[in-house]
Amino acid sequence: MAEARSKSLQTPDETIRFPGVIEELVDLGDLTVGRTTQEPGWRWSTHVRPYVGGEWCMARHVGVVLSGRYGVMFREGTTLEFGPDDVFDVPPGHDGWTIGDEPCVTLEWSGLRAFAGFRAGSAGRALATLLFTDVVESTVIANRLGDAAWRELLSTHFEAARAELERFRGREVKSTGDGMLATFDSPGHALQAAAAIRRAASRQGIRIRAGVHVGEIELVGSDVRGLVVHEAARIMAQAGEDEILVSELTRGLVLASGVLFEDRGTHTLKGLTGEWRLFAYVANGEAA
Repeated sequence: MAEARSKSLQTPDETIRFPGVIEELVDLGDLTVGRTTQEPGWRWSTHVRPYVGGEWCMARHVGVVLSGRYGVMFREGTTLEFGPDDVFDVPPGHDGWTIGDEPCVTLEWSGLRAFAGFRAGSAGRALATLLFTDVVESTVIANRLGDAAWRELLSTHFEAARAELERFRGREVKSTGDGMLATFDSPGHALQAAAAIRRAASRQGIRIRAGVHVGEIELVGSDVRGLVVHEAARIMAQAGEDEILVSELTRGLVLASGVLFEDRGTHTLKGLTGEWRLFAYVANGEAA
């Protein structure tokens, strides 16, 4: 039986402050819930962007408006407004602001830490950890379940995976059919997220494979490009059911923290030169 948890936003676990906005957060196991208060005149691009960087807010916000009103504008110029009792799901790549003379108070359960922590930046190059995931034998599962049931299962899987990205400070770059690509600020966070996504998938009756790799990426809007992206995808393709494979570079970066790996030998990766030594991440004493 699952354990019931309760905390009060009157005594938050963490408070994040930027000019004109306050986030009060409580952690309930895998779930972070927060109350955000945006003061009149607040705008993300004016008051938060100077601290976190990037052209747009790259967090996905899911929540409900308790009081006041706020607006969002997307890259292509589309704008939306939200008011009391409106439930919202705002994808990455937007600006946001308070509407009117009343503070806007929202309750959110996605996007909170990402809102404060991403350093997405504009087009350029940056060092990042990449995580690729993919559902094993997805075609077989889709044929067995039928289109409607498969879409529902895949949607549930993605929602669970996004919760783990939020938990471990990852940023979803894009979905890749039956999987996703995400970036992290450290290989340790990426490995923890991969293992958590694997556990969540197992509870849903599906299996995933994953690949983690570190390298320099090119930032193009909300997308990432470069040879390292192809390398990470090829590493994932070598993984078996429920396996999380990493490159030798990734393994070397986290060995000092006591993380365990199993040697999977050398591989020739499609389209890449030379041989690649790959390792399977071990979580809780078992190969993940």
